[in-house]
Amino acid sequence: MMTDLLLILGIALIAAFFWQLRQMAETSRRFSERESAKQRVQLLSVAMSSARPSLGGSTGLCWKATFLLEFSTDGINRYQAEFVMLHNRIISIDWPVFPEPDWMEAPASRGKIGGCCGSHKSCSTNKG
Repeated sequence: MMTDLLLILGIALIAAFFWQLRQMAETSRRFSERESAKQRVQLLSVAMSSARPSLGGSTGLCWKATFLLEFSTDGINRYQAEFVMLHNRIISIDWPVFPEPDWMEAPASRGKIGGCCGSHKSCSTNKG
């Protein structure tokens, strides 16, 4: 009887910790999207690199997790930022040094696929 109760409490505790990790993953995704838009970089991926139980937060016992945010400034090079969360709060973020993104200001392509015409008038003349 007592072992059953301890088993149920243990399973409930594991489920609560799993639920908290899932909430942290969702919060980290939203944070990454917001920070990438603020820095004007292309978000590639967000991944949890480590998680461990820690004291703190509103409930006393919570997770302290480190996330890696991969981003690109030009579509070719890949950079990694690292941020630490305690429960659902961002404690710190460490951005690497990266060049100012300029791919968002690039001129749009004008022309057809295959290189025909574009803005040249010679393609639109009739050679009767």
